[in-house]
Amino acid sequence: MADPSSYRPKPGQIPDSPGVYRFRDEHGRVIYVGKAKSLRQRLSSYFQDLAGLHPRTRTMVTTAASVEWTVVSTEVEALQLEYSWIKEYDPRFNVKYRDDKSYPSLAVTLGEEFPRVQVMRGPKKKGVRYFGPYAHAWAIRETVDLMLRVFPVRTCSAGVFKRSAQIGRPCLLGYIGKCSAPCVGRVSAEEHRELAEEFCDFMAGRTGAYIRRLEQRMHDAAEEMEYEKAARLRDDIEALRRAMEKNAVVLADATDADLIAVAEDELEAAVQIFHVRGGRVRGQRGWVTDKVEAVDTAGLVEHALQQLYGEESGDAVPKEVLVPALPAPAEPVAQWLAARRGSRVDLRIPQRGDKKDLMATVQRNAQQALVLHKTKRASDLTTRSRALEEISEALGLDSAPLRVECFDISHLQGQDVVASMVVFEDGLARKSEYRRFQIKGFAGQDDVRSMHEVVSRRFRRYLQEKMKTGEWGEEAPGGEIEEPLPEDDGKPKRFAYPPQLVVVDGGKPQVMAAKRALDELGVTDVAVCGLAKRLEEVWLPDEDDPVVLPRTSEGLYFLQRVRDEAHRFAISYQRSKRAKSFKAGPLDAVPGLGETRKQALLKHFGSLKRLRAATVEQICETPGIGRKTAETIAAALAGAAPPAPAVNTATGEIMDDAEE
Repeated sequence: MADPSSYRPKPGQIPDSPGVYRFRDEHGRVIYVGKAKSLRQRLSSYFQDLAGLHPRTRTMVTTAASVEWTVVSTEVEALQLEYSWIKEYDPRFNVKYRDDKSYPSLAVTLGEEFPRVQVMRGPKKKGVRYFGPYAHAWAIRETVDLMLRVFPVRTCSAGVFKRSAQIGRPCLLGYIGKCSAPCVGRVSAEEHRELAEEFCDFMAGRTGAYIRRLEQRMHDAAEEMEYEKAARLRDDIEALRRAMEKNAVVLADATDADLIAVAEDELEAAVQIFHVRGGRVRGQRGWVTDKVEAVDTAGLVEHALQQLYGEESGDAVPKEVLVPALPAPAEPVAQWLAARRGSRVDLRIPQRGDKKDLMATVQRNAQQALVLHKTKRASDLTTRSRALEEISEALGLDSAPLRVECFDISHLQGQDVVASMVVFEDGLARKSEYRRFQIKGFAGQDDVRSMHEVVSRRFRRYLQEKMKTGEWGEEAPGGEIEEPLPEDDGKPKRFAYPPQLVVVDGGKPQVMAAKRALDELGVTDVAVCGLAKRLEEVWLPDEDDPVVLPRTSEGLYFLQRVRDEAHRFAISYQRSKRAKSFKAGPLDAVPGLGETRKQALLKHFGSLKRLRAATVEQICETPGIGRKTAETIAAALAGAAPPAPAVNTATGEIMDDAEE
């Protein structure tokens, strides 16, 4: 625990101007990012008596080892820079909202030659226009099914589209009139794009004018006695109205607005957002977060706005944003939103009428989301805490192991020997921290030696991180570092965080190998144990007898889950390596020949047999292949063993001229 006075800037060093500041820990990682109208006033507030600080702020300043700042011209620039740094560094003491589910959105791929309408989840992509998100994917599909009658836009995958174009016949939707069939040329690319843009306009809320145009066309057709056309337009209007009825009118003045509500307690906060377009609720989403920093409702709202609109622009930012509390100050946030939209954005608290009533509904949704989240998490959190406490008591640890790493070795009869490292933090898998290794020190099968190598490599990288901070002096124990790491930029490094407990898959020999690796490197503050599969015994180094946990123990169940996850991760890596080796061909041995040029060669010659028979000049005719590369390819194929002749399994005949 650091003393904040040890890194407090000297009086007069901090400028009295807007800016963004970063606190770093002893390893140089950024742990908190904040902005301020006056850097001097804000930073000075962190270095007062610790007893006067909020408990979360106190934890942050005692974890930090340094502070730095960047001066900007305006508060709007400070807001943008703060958002960028939070996204880049992922500081542990900043509020980070996480989606309570992956909400589906209706997407139109306007970046393609023939735009496609589909349901999408996950991060947004360039060239795609999104509507929603929605609570259920089936609700999107019902709406799209109704609208395809009027806007027959392509909905098929790239493979189906390409196949239909090759055979000259559209898919079923093309036959029943729910696709304009651009795959077979029924409409041109320009006409199909116009349909997609009309679809987007309708989904964006510009519905009234379009329906009025359809009604006028229907009346004109009836007057001209084109009754079939008039009936078809009548049915189109009815389909669009049914699609609109699925979203009830909530704001009579056809408002485009986002409503944000926050429900919170001392530890967590839930945020709910309703997206209203054209007076109708077009989407809904929610987030839940741990309150890891001292923040009030206005601060939570500001973080939510950054999360919502940090990557958005244009119409994705609505004209109105209604919130339960205004950030302080509100004007820079409003200016930042206006810059994202390209026009004025009204950021305010609804005071009366329909908007206030709708905000109350959003607030009830946020409150229910928080209650539901706590109900789901309570039993799980209790179970995980009990499991870690049982492990701590059984292994004689000073405290519960909040970070556990497990190692496993996998191979197939001594070939393709690999290892896995899985990480569990607070009892939950942290998949972004998983790592995999290839055994480099020797060939063949030796699980004990492999375990020693892998643990040594993992903690040698950890020691290099500590050496950069000066904690190990000029040279780390245990020999030289494998490879230099990039310059420190504040981001979490691959092996920067040490575990409190290392678990190995195996018995006493594997445990002793891991312990020996730690001793050779001088690492003394990490506990080691092993879990043997046969009787599920827990082995400790330098102990002749294993620790036997009760079969009903939550601690044993947790260790089994960690071990099984490490085994799964190792097996999947080993199988992928084996599959690649099976698929390897003579072209894979050619240096500098990537997958694209390999495909170009096979496409040009039709088969590997014809490529092997080609001259250097003929190989040079392939696009992207120069003479030097062609000579290398010819030499590699000449040195490779020819394949066995093909055999007709029905007759037993050897087919000398068969293509590969």
